[in-house]
Amino acid sequence: MAAASGLILSMGLPANAADTTAGVSASTESGSAQTALAVTAAPTATVSFERPVVKTTAAPKVEAVRPQSTAPAERAAGQDAAPAAKAAETVSAATSGIAAIAYTGIGHSYVWGGTSPVTGWDCSGFVQWVYAQAGISIPRTNAWSIMTPTSTPQAGDLVVQNGGAHVGIYVGNGMMISALNPSQGTLLHSPAATGTSSYYHLNK
Repeated sequence: MAAASGLILSMGLPANAADTTAGVSASTESGSAQTALAVTAAPTATVSFERPVVKTTAAPKVEAVRPQSTAPAERAAGQDAAPAAKAAETVSAATSGIAAIAYTGIGHSYVWGGTSPVTGWDCSGFVQWVYAQAGISIPRTNAWSIMTPTSTPQAGDLVVQNGGAHVGIYVGNGMMISALNPSQGTLLHSPAATGTSSYYHLNK
């Protein structure tokens, strides 16, 4: 506040820090730990403050954390690891031999009467080609006529659907691969998705 006698500064200072030559009026608020002072100074007075001393501490160095091995945790969860290992073995068995060759046909186009992955094939042409890659010669149509019916199909067995209207190769885990139609081509699918099925095994 500006007063007739000069500039009035209000600040919190210890009582013994006031200049005894200046006009000072002090009042203490109840419950306050410090004394409020009103200091009156001439308009030409110069006010200066000491610069506080600031100490700095260097930031700690950050070390890269190396990934820890999860082997102990995996060993601790042995019961969970066992089913995963069995699943891997099942997939490995399902993709062996004829079934593995059938997987290489996925994505190739469907062409009625075709027998080649280059120009396309139909369902029976695909099956004949897969068996041929394994060194087995089968008829292009009605290939199951030289095979033995089975109720427990294995990977590589023939899947005959809808009374012979469609044929594919069983690859295990309840799935088959076949050249289905021009719009879908050769793909992995469930036998139940395309009709009733009979399974045939070739005694090699």
